[in-house]
Amino acid sequence: MSKPGTDVLFHEEQKFRRLWIAALVYPGSLCLIVVFGFAMYSQFGQGIPFGREPMPDGVLWFLGPFMILLGAFLIFLFTTMRLLTTVRRDGLYIRYMPFVNRKIDFQSIDLCEVRMYHPLKEYGGWGIRGGRSGRAYNVRGNRGVQLRFKNGTKLMIGSQQADELARAIIEMMRG
Repeated sequence: MSKPGTDVLFHEEQKFRRLWIAALVYPGSLCLIVVFGFAMYSQFGQGIPFGREPMPDGVLWFLGPFMILLGAFLIFLFTTMRLLTTVRRDGLYIRYMPFVNRKIDFQSIDLCEVRMYHPLKEYGGWGIRGGRSGRAYNVRGNRGVQLRFKNGTKLMIGSQQADELARAIIEMMRG
């Protein structure tokens, strides 16, 4: 990959921000951390069984750290998840943090078009998805750039700037 900014034709960063998901993730994750943290402190640190029907120590030793880490991971995931789409002269870069880091060569693309799509119907929602219409990387909205590759597979890249993204990709496909 070349130095950032030297040959960038297009760059977009989209953060995964759904209020209803945040309303579930943050309180639920914090609850896991606090409840299991307190249960471990009470049962192991104070010697006082936690709850009316306390968990056996062995189960709490296993489940407590697991649930605390799960809560912390969900908070981390929700705060860091974002889609970075960059068109450079040497390829199309898609990074769906923290899961996907992909480079697509322009020679492998057969068709590039801007279109509206139905995230729920076509791909089952937002995120890193697969559906009857191919694979999708999307964060929000219902507009994006549909790529069809020479091998017949398809990829939808959700974008708030779909026209500019498609223009940059098509420019590089033409050489």
